[in-house]
Amino acid sequence: MSQVVSPAYRIREVDARDDEIADILTELHRLTFFGGASVPPFDGGHWWLAFSEATPVAFAGVIPSTHVRNAGYFCRVGVLQRHWGHGLQLRLMCAMEARARRNGWTSVVSDTTGNIVSANNFIRGGYRLYRPPLPWAFPDTLYWRKDLVRAPSSHSTHSKRR
Repeated sequence: MSQVVSPAYRIREVDARDDEIADILTELHRLTFFGGASVPPFDGGHWWLAFSEATPVAFAGVIPSTHVRNAGYFCRVGVLQRHWGHGLQLRLMCAMEARARRNGWTSVVSDTTGNIVSANNFIRGGYRLYRPPLPWAFPDTLYWRKDLVRAPSSHSTHSKRR
């Protein structure tokens, strides 16, 4: 009986202002978006690479939202097709959310247009559909939001005194 071994991946936050890193992000963007989206400016926000051994196979980025107060905008995520199905988008989302919390942001927003796989990953990641007051994309775009700050519980942990 043969055993299927899933590849091990490492995710690292990277300095996208470094020319070599920006070149890698640009190439991954080209290979995952096929010209369907413009290459974002990598000199702002926070960026991650996912590696299989020493080879970059996925990327993600978050920038301060210009549409939602005190929020990050999950602006890009791309995974090379041969690495689909290993949970890389969700792992990149977790890394991005941890950074957003360290930045003090209270939520993360994003959008998808015609991408069911990404939409399902947002659902798996705990994001909820929402309607922004001023939609910023296409008429058929889905908008996603995840609150990062938990509301205080209504249940007291202290016993009540009589």
